[in-house]
Amino acid sequence: MSENGPHIIALDKERMQAMADKDIAKLNNLLCKDLIYTHSSARLDTKESLIGAMESGATVYTAVEPSDVVAQDLGDAVVLTGIAQISVDINGASNKFGVRFTDVYQNQNGTWRMVTWQSTKLPE
Repeated sequence: MSENGPHIIALDKERMQAMADKDIAKLNNLLCKDLIYTHSSARLDTKESLIGAMESGATVYTAVEPSDVVAQDLGDAVVLTGIAQISVDINGASNKFGVRFTDVYQNQNGTWRMVTWQSTKLPE
């Protein structure tokens, strides 16, 4: 089994920056078509609904900063766990909070894509 962990940690940091930059083209490449994105509020998004909310301006990420990220390399899948500080405007209301997350990437025909995200809000 090769060591994909450091590559996926870097790739996920790029994904988080793409969210803050509203880089839809990059997100379209990094997110799996069957993405399951569970927000810290328990709201679920698909790839389509997540990107759609960003494009419409309903959800505007202004910063997503990861820390303490650890990778578990399973070969064609890598599980990331860590903490992220998130700044986001949802329907015009600004929010800033920390989350603990689990994030899974899968190698899909040579391209690594995020297949799931699950986060839990940290106590304030």
